[in-house]
Amino acid sequence: MTKFLSSLLLLLLCYTAKAQNDIIIKGTVIDMNTQLPLEMATVYFTTVKDSTVIEYANTDKNGVFRFNTKKIDKPVFLKINYMGYQTLVEEQKEILASKDFGKLYLLESVNALDNVVITTEAPPITVKKDTLEFNAASYKVRPDANVEALLKQLPGVDVDNNGKVTVNGREVTQFLVNGKTFFDKDGALLLKNLPADIIKKIQVSDFKTKKEELAKQESSSDNSTINLTIDEKKNKGFFGKMLGGYGSDDRYESSLIMNFFNNNQKISVLASSNNINSTGFSMDDVFDNMAGGRNNNGNTVSGKGITQSNLAGINYSDDWFKDLAVMGSYNFSNTITNNDSKADEISFLPTGNIITSSDAKNRNENTGNKVNLELEYKLNPTTRIVFTPKVNQTKVTSDSFSSSFSEDEEGQSLNESTAESHRENSITNFANTINFNKVFEKKNRNLSFVFDNNNTNTDTNTLNISETIFYQDDKPNDTRNQSSKNNNINDSYSLDIEYTEPITDSLRIRLGSDFDWKNEIKDQKTFDFNVNDGTFSDLNASLTNYTTSRQNAVSPKVGITLQKSKYTLNINAKTSIVDYDNHSLYLGQATDLNRKYALPFGTAQFRYKFSRSKNMTFKYDYSNALPASNLLLPVENLSNPLNTIIGNPNLDPIEKSTVNFSFRNFDFRTRSGYSLNAKGDYYSNDIYATSFYDESGKRTTSYVNISGTYTLSLGGNWSQSVKSDAHVLRYGLGINGSYSFDKGFTNAVLYTAKASGITPRLYLAYEYGELLTIAPSYSLSYNETKYENYTRDATSNVVHRINLQTTSYWPDRLIFGNDFGYTYNSNISDNFKKDFYLWNTSLSYGFFDKKMYLKVKVYDVLNQNLSATRTISATSIRDEENTVLKRYVMFSVAYKIGNFVSNEKKGGRRGR
Repeated sequence: MTKFLSSLLLLLLCYTAKAQNDIIIKGTVIDMNTQLPLEMATVYFTTVKDSTVIEYANTDKNGVFRFNTKKIDKPVFLKINYMGYQTLVEEQKEILASKDFGKLYLLESVNALDNVVITTEAPPITVKKDTLEFNAASYKVRPDANVEALLKQLPGVDVDNNGKVTVNGREVTQFLVNGKTFFDKDGALLLKNLPADIIKKIQVSDFKTKKEELAKQESSSDNSTINLTIDEKKNKGFFGKMLGGYGSDDRYESSLIMNFFNNNQKISVLASSNNINSTGFSMDDVFDNMAGGRNNNGNTVSGKGITQSNLAGINYSDDWFKDLAVMGSYNFSNTITNNDSKADEISFLPTGNIITSSDAKNRNENTGNKVNLELEYKLNPTTRIVFTPKVNQTKVTSDSFSSSFSEDEEGQSLNESTAESHRENSITNFANTINFNKVFEKKNRNLSFVFDNNNTNTDTNTLNISETIFYQDDKPNDTRNQSSKNNNINDSYSLDIEYTEPITDSLRIRLGSDFDWKNEIKDQKTFDFNVNDGTFSDLNASLTNYTTSRQNAVSPKVGITLQKSKYTLNINAKTSIVDYDNHSLYLGQATDLNRKYALPFGTAQFRYKFSRSKNMTFKYDYSNALPASNLLLPVENLSNPLNTIIGNPNLDPIEKSTVNFSFRNFDFRTRSGYSLNAKGDYYSNDIYATSFYDESGKRTTSYVNISGTYTLSLGGNWSQSVKSDAHVLRYGLGINGSYSFDKGFTNAVLYTAKASGITPRLYLAYEYGELLTIAPSYSLSYNETKYENYTRDATSNVVHRINLQTTSYWPDRLIFGNDFGYTYNSNISDNFKKDFYLWNTSLSYGFFDKKMYLKVKVYDVLNQNLSATRTISATSIRDEENTVLKRYVMFSVAYKIGNFVSNEKKGGRRGR
């Protein structure tokens, strides 16, 4: 860790020294007629050769602009743009030293005498307070390019090999079209499928919650939002893509996405069906649905099994009236996953280790219907209400067969079991949020109400046949043939009331309260099979239970915001006064646990902006969380023959303190910079499971409070970009380190564990125009854990990962893509393979002006894909292997369609 910190410090010092070579450019922008300063004018340098933006800034309320830049040893234009004024252009042969341009005058662009409109140049970049706006026409992309390709051309914007988008080093977590969501803000779907040539502007701003957006409050997030504005001339029409493919081993894929635009009205339809583990809709231009796109290891979301997926959805948005905007979507999904697995596990005990081998075969089918709706209504210019109901209905059917065998270190048999089950699970959920916001005449005075409800009803029916044999302690065997019926009802409601009052222009105080109601009912009934009548009619009292849990909380709160041009300070505090009532009826005995709590909460966030692209954030969070009812109620859970679970009524709440620090410095002109982050979690009180083993290896598990545990993490990332004509080279490195101090109990013996880890990563991407991309990367993970008062002294493991992406677009119409990966895990047991290669390849050829592509793709060319994983905890090591997708060949055809109707009126305005 010392070497790691030294490296980060050296990196920071190098950049500090480099920053001293910057020069300062400043000046003042004035209206020529009124001699008054112009605020928010855009000032920028472009190269004379190709109009590439070098640096930009905007003027303050005094018309003053000031920015740092590197020395410029080539001819450039200084340009100043302001709405309604003629663009000022001055050529500079070079800028090798700091310079004050003094007063720069702009002239209004409209001459009222002869009614001639002088067309001004649209600036490639405009700064509007907290929004950065790019003019899409200023950046060149190929005619058939998508939005992702356009974003890669924007200064300060980076799209990495995994599709993550950052702007000036800040990750983009929300994508909008004309200010509205696009299929639940699915950025990957939007970036891959929206044509670049219909975009007029790209607007980047801080990500805000709906409450912050309505109240016009500053963002509390370190992430960004991108809004894509469609050109009014191309806001009528349709575009989309169709794909179909079939391959070896009966592998298949198909997908469709269609988008219909008519000014404010947008309708999008998508559908997909495949059996190649692509469970979402995130297509890639080269590999389509293969393994869910590039850089996916071919496994499902859970990493287990092979999945057949079907989905369909429709998204709709429109402005029904001047003051009413509507957005809605419906999604249907059906997935079937089959998985065979085997595992070896060692459980560490003070009295000796237990070795367990197990096998399982599972089939799970999940069918879902989801409806989302958002209505935004402007009651008047100062009052808005947003209503967002969501309904989600899910049905899950699963069949499983499993077996296990346990023995001690000397090879003495402890127990073995077999189990077969069929489960049907039906879940209905209704969630809703109502945001009401009132903005007053006085700036920053605001009143907001946020109401949330979440109602879930779950019905589960299970058939279970199992047999567990115990070889020690004369314990009787456990044989079951049972039917269980469980009904769980969860209802929660919350109301957030907050009033903001400005004390000064920069100081605001917030007063309010949260009101929360939660109610949970669990009704579990289990019936044994009656051999006499051939039905499940005998109630099993030991596996039948009825519990309720209710929470009522009132949380008065206060907050203060101090916002200056360079920094923002936010402090929030509240105290939750909670009535927590739990009830259980088990084996004819009623148990009640009724308690009252006063739980404090607090947050403090300080954000400092050194410049447009250099900022620092510090955040402290203190919180408390109540134990779940099943952790508290002293009622036995006997559903697992090898593990009896019982709650602890004496548990205290979880008490946690978290500190976060981040620093970012990014030079948009060279697309280079670095970021540092650190985080620490300290638990004054936490809840841990503790198990006791008998001589046959059967566990009895309960819960205890443990204090004084903590985790620390520290990381950094550095990247650099070099561009010369058609050549673009991006490279960087990242490193993350962690340390944790943990405690626990095993068979009533307290142990401590000190774990440390480090993960360096190197990555590179080379692009030659539109012809070739090469992107290699390497990462290493090293983890070590040292124990005290335990049967083990230390454990460690190392994992190597290498990946190489190549895509060739030459000769014209031909696209050749390859993804090659290698993974090695040093600590996988000898029963499993420690390393494997995964190579995917795709070859396609375009027809009909590149609207149709014929493709042949091969997944896992070397037929080596595997899923061997090791899970290490303080009490066990588990090695597991699951079913994975193996080599197949796919032949497919993809077709793009699109047609846009211009809204531009025929003819035009003529000047004299």
